[in-house]
Amino acid sequence: MNKRIQSIQDFLRDILQAIVKPGDIVLDLTAGRGRDTLFLARLVGSEGKVHAFDIQEEAIEETRLLLREHNLEDRVLLYQWDHGRLLEKVQEPVQAAMFNLGYLPGHNKKITTQASSTLAALEGVLQLLRPGGIISLTLYRGHAGGLEEAQAVEEYLRNLSRQHFCVLRGEYINQVSDAPYWILVQKNKGDTE
Repeated sequence: MNKRIQSIQDFLRDILQAIVKPGDIVLDLTAGRGRDTLFLARLVGSEGKVHAFDIQEEAIEETRLLLREHNLEDRVLLYQWDHGRLLEKVQEPVQAAMFNLGYLPGHNKKITTQASSTLAALEGVLQLLRPGGIISLTLYRGHAGGLEEAQAVEEYLRNLSRQHFCVLRGEYINQVSDAPYWILVQKNKGDTE
């Protein structure tokens, strides 16, 4: 790994690359500008599928254009849809899910992910997650509502059964107190629920 640890996204992608294989079904719950969706589309290969969600039309269009530029549109289903209602669109088992919480970079900072919707999305993903599967979350606390959302997510994840899930948190300790940080959730192998 020759990437710098200054990029949370690169760090998380290295972990996901070890978990997601060609043919897998995965979720991008915050499509944003499409970078995570593109990354996942490459991992799942031509036999896999990415379900990518965002409530903003601009995000879906930016993601669509990026996928088209890389000729990977056929691997992705795009939904302009609240990620908290993901079970209305996806019912199949998934190997991984990515959340990049906050607002769409370069756009309206008043439109952000919300704790209630994110918690509903987490509940849905946990129902779909295969044993050994992983959820990656990047949490941003530096915008209005970001700290409250991060606290709600942590409280929810802290109460997950240790028998069924492992939850790991990482953050910079020499940065500002509201710097972004990450959480990984893995469903324990052998867990058939």
